[in-house]
Amino acid sequence: MLLEISDIHVHYGKIAALKGVSAEVEQGEIVTLIGANGAGKTTTLKTISGLRPLSSGRIVFDGQDISRMPGHKRVLAGIGQSPEGRGIFPGMTVEENLLMGAYARKGDVSKELNEVYELFPRLAERKSQAGGTMSGGEQQMLAIGRAMMAKPKVLLLDEPSMGLAPKLVQQIFEIILEINRRGCTVLLVEQNAQQALQIAHRAYVLETGRVVKSAPARDLLDDPEVRAAYLGGDLGEAASQSDAADDAPAADDAETGDVRKG
Repeated sequence: MLLEISDIHVHYGKIAALKGVSAEVEQGEIVTLIGANGAGKTTTLKTISGLRPLSSGRIVFDGQDISRMPGHKRVLAGIGQSPEGRGIFPGMTVEENLLMGAYARKGDVSKELNEVYELFPRLAERKSQAGGTMSGGEQQMLAIGRAMMAKPKVLLLDEPSMGLAPKLVQQIFEIILEINRRGCTVLLVEQNAQQALQIAHRAYVLETGRVVKSAPARDLLDDPEVRAAYLGGDLGEAASQSDAADDAPAADDAETGDVRKG
């Protein structure tokens, strides 16, 4: 088991955000977390990456208990994250942003840089452009590319389609599949439940800080309760696009161009 989350509890002050969440991610899988506003999806990712402290419970990654490990050491252990809201450095160039993703690594990172440019030719074309002047779709590519620079064993993706035009959404999901095909395990939080369940191997449904359902993703696509709650329209239509406790809305992106050139 690559990642095992066991009965984790997380609080924001006196407010319980996670109330005993347990989940597993096998090597090579795409696993998705779906749920409405305030369910605890983003908090779960932040807790795995070390941005939120555990109140209780245990997280084991690649055979090692990382429950109390500092966040920067989790990056070195193989956990990469593309956060909700993208979180790029607006005053830095595209290439400088990408190199920030490799800050904890030693030695030559040109191979990883070339791999990111292969995945995202648009970034290669604009490597000298300031990140803050790029469109929302391009910034999303940059956030994912920056996370990939750390050579993660598991990539945590938080709302990668947020605010993007439909054509870009489809292409971002194609990129996620390609990243997975190249050997990177993916844990995905996504407001577009339909798309997420179509590409994932397995899924967990969160409600108010608890896992209420887990199954192969294709099974949940046909589950009457899941369909009624999340698939009548995209999850983003049924709920706001982020967990209430860590709301970080991104700007809308009206871009209709392709993610990958050609």
